[in-house]
Amino acid sequence: MYHPTVARLTYRALLGRRRAAILFALPLLLLVISAAVRALTGADDSTAREVLSGFALATMVPLIGVIAGTGAIAPEIDDGSIAYLLSKPVKRPTIILTKLLVAMLVSVGFAAIPTFLAGLILDGNSQHLAVAFGVAAAVASLTYSAVFLLLGVVTRHAVVAGLVYALVWESLIGNLVPGARTLSVQQWALALAAKVADGGAVSSDVALPTAVVLLVGVTLVATWFAGRRLRALTLAGEE
Repeated sequence: MYHPTVARLTYRALLGRRRAAILFALPLLLLVISAAVRALTGADDSTAREVLSGFALATMVPLIGVIAGTGAIAPEIDDGSIAYLLSKPVKRPTIILTKLLVAMLVSVGFAAIPTFLAGLILDGNSQHLAVAFGVAAAVASLTYSAVFLLLGVVTRHAVVAGLVYALVWESLIGNLVPGARTLSVQQWALALAAKVADGGAVSSDVALPTAVVLLVGVTLVATWFAGRRLRALTLAGEE
C-alpha cells in the first residue's frame, strides 16, 4: 500500500519553494517566541504551558496540517495532473495511503519536533511539559493530516476550508466555547499530554479513553472516505 514514486512526487510538491517557506517559518517563529519569552520571564511552567498550548498546539500544528494535508493532493486535482497518477496501474487506495503517509511525516517533522524543542527552551522539560506537548503535537498532526487530505479530495477550496477550521474552530471556538472543545482535535491531543505530563500540569476537557477513540476513529474514517472519493474520480473518456 506504499508507492515510492508517488511518495517522491508528493515530497517534491510539499517541499517546493513556496510551501517549504511556510513550513519552515512557523516552527522558526515558535522557537523565536520561546527564546524571547525565556529571556524575558525565565523558566516558568505556567508560561511554557500557555505558549505550547496557545500557539504551538492551537495554531501552528493545525496550520502545518493544512499545508501538508491539502498540499499532498489538492494541487494535483486542481490543475488536472492527478490524471497522470490515475492513468497508471497504481491502486487508488495506494495513492491515498502513500500521500497520507508523506503528509503525516512532514507534519510531525515540522510540528512535533519544534514543539518539543520549544518546551525545552521554555522550561527545560519541567513537569515533562516538553515531552507531553511534543507527543500531543505528533498525535494531532496525524489526525490533521488525514482530515485535511480528505478536504483536498472533496473540495477545490480545501486550503480555505482548512484555514477556516484551523483558525476559527481550533484556535478560537475550540478555546473559548466549552461545549465545542469536546469536538476539537486540540483537546483530544491535550488528553494525551495530560497523561504524559506530571499530574495536574496539563488539563483537557476530554477523557483519555474518549480522546484516543476519537483520534483513531477520525483518522481512519477520513482516510477511508478520501480513498472512496478518489476512486469515484473519473478520467476524461474513462467509463
